[in-house]
Amino acid sequence: MPALACVDAAVPPPGYAFPTTWDGSLPVPEPFSGSTPDTGLHPLLHPTSPWSTDLSASLYKVDGWGAPYFYINSAGNMSVRPHGAATLPHQQLDLMKVVKKATEPKSAGGLGLPLPLIVRFPDVLRDRLESLNAAFEFAVQANGYGSHYQGVYPVKCNQDRYIVEDLVEFGAPFRFGLEAGSKPELLLAMSCLTKGSPDAFLVCNGYKDEEYVALALISRTIGINTVIVLEQEEELDTVIETSRRVGVKPVIGLRAKLRTKHSGHFGSTSGEKGKFGLTTAQILSVVSKLGQVEMLDCLQLLHFHIGSQIPNTALLADGVSEAAQIYCELTRLGASMRVIDVGGGLGIDYDGTHSGGSDLSVGYGLDEYAATVVQAVRYVCDQKGVRHPVLCSESGRALVSHHSVLIFEAFSASQPASLELRQNLAYYLDQLTDDARADYRNLMASAVQGDYDTCNVYAEQLKKRCAEQFKDGMLGLEHLAAVDDLCELVAREIGAAKPVREYHINLSLFTSIPDLWAIGQLFPILPIHHLDQRPGVDGVLLDLTCDSDGKVDRFIDGRSSLPLHELGSIEGGGYYLGMFLGGAYQEALGGLHNLFGGPSVVRVSQSDGPHCFTVTRAVPGASCADVLRAMQHEPELMFDSLKRRIEEYSLGDSKACAISHAFYSMPYLVYGTHLSGDGMVSDSEGSSGVTEEGSGYDDDDDEWDMMRCLSV
Repeated sequence: MPALACVDAAVPPPGYAFPTTWDGSLPVPEPFSGSTPDTGLHPLLHPTSPWSTDLSASLYKVDGWGAPYFYINSAGNMSVRPHGAATLPHQQLDLMKVVKKATEPKSAGGLGLPLPLIVRFPDVLRDRLESLNAAFEFAVQANGYGSHYQGVYPVKCNQDRYIVEDLVEFGAPFRFGLEAGSKPELLLAMSCLTKGSPDAFLVCNGYKDEEYVALALISRTIGINTVIVLEQEEELDTVIETSRRVGVKPVIGLRAKLRTKHSGHFGSTSGEKGKFGLTTAQILSVVSKLGQVEMLDCLQLLHFHIGSQIPNTALLADGVSEAAQIYCELTRLGASMRVIDVGGGLGIDYDGTHSGGSDLSVGYGLDEYAATVVQAVRYVCDQKGVRHPVLCSESGRALVSHHSVLIFEAFSASQPASLELRQNLAYYLDQLTDDARADYRNLMASAVQGDYDTCNVYAEQLKKRCAEQFKDGMLGLEHLAAVDDLCELVAREIGAAKPVREYHINLSLFTSIPDLWAIGQLFPILPIHHLDQRPGVDGVLLDLTCDSDGKVDRFIDGRSSLPLHELGSIEGGGYYLGMFLGGAYQEALGGLHNLFGGPSVVRVSQSDGPHCFTVTRAVPGASCADVLRAMQHEPELMFDSLKRRIEEYSLGDSKACAISHAFYSMPYLVYGTHLSGDGMVSDSEGSSGVTEEGSGYDDDDDEWDMMRCLSV
């Protein structure tokens, strides 16, 4: 084993490329006849011209996935057009101004909310709802359709109270209703629809027991237009028996298993082997049973679902046509049919490609979707001489995805390897084993010849061989460091791919972007400011959790890294990134990995005031106590035991105060606030609860009042 003693002067091995006074440069390589290697950088990152916001928009495909709601303003910040294409210039909202208002301390005029942060835009929600209804209204009029459209929002997409209440309020002029798939969802839908249109549908999907059915029947007695959709044949017996017991005549729908199916990830719930729905034989059985009990007039709705994110209108037309045939057959068999519910599937364009070949995009817009549904139903019904039914859709993703933005901060980043070479580099390289020195010589020869691919092969081989020898005790740390320095130098000298940097973000992917981890769903992610400056770093995002899956290393456009700015070049605050189009599913699916709770939330409406917006609601994310309670811990008792231990050690009240504060703060990291001598945040504004209208702080929790008293 080579000696590891330090030497004052390294003696270079004879014939090697590095003299004792080596300046760290390689000989100029001969011209390389091969093509220039792919550096992994977006072509726009090559510094051939001054940077602009237009180049950033192209780089991050903002005009593709963001239209008509998101764009980059002249200041280089992501901005929101809350009314879509109808937004006037003075109504556009600078996202950085919203973040500043939400996160600055109350003493500076802000709300003192910690990051991460969800910003909701109810104006965008209204515009999506109005646009969907306008698309169907135009299609109905243009095609001479003999009925109308009235959709429902599936609350499973996002059950947040204010989102559901907004949709009921905004949808009242359109008779827009709700869809529920469980008893809790049914209860919230019933409650919200008491303030909606009396004609709005409440569509009851999902597995049902007697209590579920009873709730649905009771809702009809209080003026709610509820339809119980049979997902399984055996549910019919429950509906019949419960309706007799409650004394309420039901309105029944059934879900058909269509042959039509799309092959993407979201198509697994459709087709003959789908999880829900009735086969043709089961449909005939249901019709027969209803006829026997003289309830065939109760069957009024046909529902189907060919999968979320339907990629193109050809597949949509195929499914709707098949369902329309079933609808007409049910009419022929004596059912009092009046509604076709085409289910979900209205997709959105996550990657901005407007293509129909992946789960990340769709090859149509709202107008084309509506026209396809209307034309397919009208054609079949006209052929069969059946009256045109009311059209219903359960469009959730398309309604709520755009209305919220998740904001988080990059608080640190890995640094590129230093180019400062050790004075005794040649000495340690000379002490490598014979086979490692052979790799070294081959690496240098390839570098001089400009053979990029061969350089990479020998560099990886050299590092791997030395790592194995280190594990066997044949080499020391100095040898490994020398090899790493050499390979880094060679890579930079020959212009190899820029190393991808790791950006650490104040976020839990498992809590806030679970679909990214669970099913590989990609969302547009980009900086929300400094977009008038050239991003000079390729990075991946690592979250706060201890899990190796807690990272973002796949992005739209097929990239394995994201163009970012150097953290050291950011002036005047932190470096903020946004995840867009995540308003559906992410919050309800989020977990508590490492006990990281949900983000803070602000609700922002466009206004004619000096800042163009008003924060109508602001709520901090779950506190440490909240997430501990979720796992059956009792924060009050925990604090009490810790306080007694502090008293036993005579540590003083300040330590108890610090621990008390930790319980009611958010689990995420806190930066930019004054810390006490105990390393705890001394200004409570960053974790206080903010109530309606963004004014006032919720300090009425008796439990925490008690804990604060105990800590004094």
